[in-house]
Amino acid sequence: MTVLEALNWASDYLREQGIENPRLNAELLLASSMQISREGLYICLQDPLMEDKRERLEGLVLRRGSGEPLQYILGHQEFWSIKLKVDPRVLIPRPETEHLVEEALSILTNISSKKIPTVLELGTGSGAIAIALAREVEKISMVATDLSEEALRVAKENSKEAGVAPKIQFVRGDLLHPFCRREIFDLILSNPPYLSVADLRGLAREVKDHEPMIAIDGGEDGLDFYRKLIDQVPSYLKREGWLLLEVGSSQAGHVSEMIEAEGFFQKPQRVKDLSGIERVVKAQRRE
Repeated sequence: MTVLEALNWASDYLREQGIENPRLNAELLLASSMQISREGLYICLQDPLMEDKRERLEGLVLRRGSGEPLQYILGHQEFWSIKLKVDPRVLIPRPETEHLVEEALSILTNISSKKIPTVLELGTGSGAIAIALAREVEKISMVATDLSEEALRVAKENSKEAGVAPKIQFVRGDLLHPFCRREIFDLILSNPPYLSVADLRGLAREVKDHEPMIAIDGGEDGLDFYRKLIDQVPSYLKREGWLLLEVGSSQAGHVSEMIEAEGFFQKPQRVKDLSGIERVVKAQRRE
């Protein structure tokens, strides 16, 4: 069997199993099996595929055909041009979450010109957001929390690999419970679990059967996290500090109303993603 024949077999098999983008998946799995780049495949298409690499490819393709996410099989996902380790202990970072990083950086640019900003990320998972901010902001006091000790282990590994471990303190805990009210932050942000029961029923098998439910289940209407956080957050946020939240596709209005009802914030702003969906809600605490 040549490399090209193996590639065609893998692509056909994944297509039969209903996998989206079967050719791309096949290329990445074959490249991983051969321990070369995806581009490198096309230099050796007519070369024979060694037996050990063929067996490895078959195992990976069967896993992908069963619905296991490609990122878990490969062991990594790129976020903010950072290669992050991912496995079933953590949610796979999504491209739309980069909008949360962009908004955070626009806020921190103004703060960091005067002092070292204090930032808290709730529910860090793989550490994607905290690591991206630590890479972009030279001087930052960053704290990242998660309820899962296993997720924090992955985040710590990723922070070391990205060279920002000294800039991030990882803390296990639920919402703001690990902190004293005197621990005041300039920015609190989160990409929380926000899928409703109805959303969960419609999930693809890659998500439903493999990704951690604790990271995506937002309760009956998907808003449980926001209710708990918005009630607590004013006591931990500095005057003129910011709250920054990723939200689901139809939740921006509801979350904005919750923030306004709290009475501690200026009128919330909604930020659309590239698809025109209101993806981020941000609000500044009053003076």
